[in-house]
Amino acid sequence: MKCSAYLDIETTGLSPNCNDLTVIGVHLDDGNDEVIQFIGDEICSLKLTTIIKKVDTLYTYNGAQFDLPFIRKKLKVNLTEHCQHEDLKYACWQKNLYGGMKEVERKLGIKRRIADVDGWIAVQLWHNYKFNGCNISLKKLLEYNKEDVLNLKKIRKKLKI
Repeated sequence: MKCSAYLDIETTGLSPNCNDLTVIGVHLDDGNDEVIQFIGDEICSLKLTTIIKKVDTLYTYNGAQFDLPFIRKKLKVNLTEHCQHEDLKYACWQKNLYGGMKEVERKLGIKRRIADVDGWIAVQLWHNYKFNGCNISLKKLLEYNKEDVLNLKKIRKKLKI
């Protein structure tokens, strides 16, 4: 039986031509709050497609412009061949909710536990882990990614999609 899922990625920068995937987080909406995360060298097309084959609709925020093209370029996988994709950014626009995901969360009254991390700090956390072996940085990066993934579900519920 297929289910909905929520996906968010972390990267070392904005360009898939010269930057890398660092974390892929996926939450299968199958009755539990588990977030599956692939980190660094364990990121691969086989692991990702194995999960996505269980999905009927995949939800992202700005995924049509960033997450899915980045994955397609780096892993040679077009996730929309395996499931439908719904970019919640456009659903937000239909309700006059503009801005990045964190701004939309604020407007919808969705609170964050990790409020001091954004995409740029996520890159720094990765580098601190990768080059200095700082496991605290990795843990914070993974918590940030998990919160992004789970907040996609909260955004969807608030929008009544």
